[in-house]
Amino acid sequence: MDKYKEAAVVIKKSKNIVVLTGAGISTESGIPDFRSPGEGLWTKMDPMEALSTKVLLEEPRKFYETGFKIITTMKDAKPNRAHEILAKMEQGGIIQLVITQNIDNLHFKAGSQNVYEVHGNSRSYTCMNCNKSYEISTIEEKVELNEIPPKCTCGGVIRPDVVMFGDMLPSCFYTGMRKVQEADLLIAIGTSLTVYPVSQLAEVCRKLMIINLSSTAYDYRSEVIINDNISEALTKIYSILETDNV
Repeated sequence: MDKYKEAAVVIKKSKNIVVLTGAGISTESGIPDFRSPGEGLWTKMDPMEALSTKVLLEEPRKFYETGFKIITTMKDAKPNRAHEILAKMEQGGIIQLVITQNIDNLHFKAGSQNVYEVHGNSRSYTCMNCNKSYEISTIEEKVELNEIPPKCTCGGVIRPDVVMFGDMLPSCFYTGMRKVQEADLLIAIGTSLTVYPVSQLAEVCRKLMIINLSSTAYDYRSEVIINDNISEALTKIYSILETDNV
């Protein structure tokens, strides 16, 4: 049995499936990986300098020269075939939930409804004083007018709804962990499973499947491992599921 059919069989036998996605699912959409050796963004800059709450509050101009530019580069990205297939799998009742480490909004753009963004998102901003919400376009206008840091109508500092270094994870992460523990299968896609605490999901799941271009920290736990282009792998698996050829 080839690995795609093997994956389809495991999926077919599972009634409650959670998917975890990382940066690797979005590279085909033109969004660079943060941690790839030699190519990732963090090999070119210090993440503690680029995307940290400390720099945002203490050196806002520095943050808007680095971290803000990283966030805004994602706004025009389009979902790729992998995002679209996961949306179809949710619509068809094959998967129940997507937990994503990505802040690029591409799962929603592709049509997925049940998505937990455990590292936040790049589409909205919130006043740290009154919690008023702002669209990214408004923040871009303020920055263009040299209002750094951007201020709310109440005078409070507006910050991106991205989980930065120094922030706590949102409550959806802990809800997601419970969902993973209850699920029959966790499919980890495009993630090296090295970023704590999200990597814990691979520890607490009942059964694990990994689809990633390279090896991961949890290959030893995985029932099926597919090291392949993610869009191609999902296309093949979904095609087998669609034809009920399992």
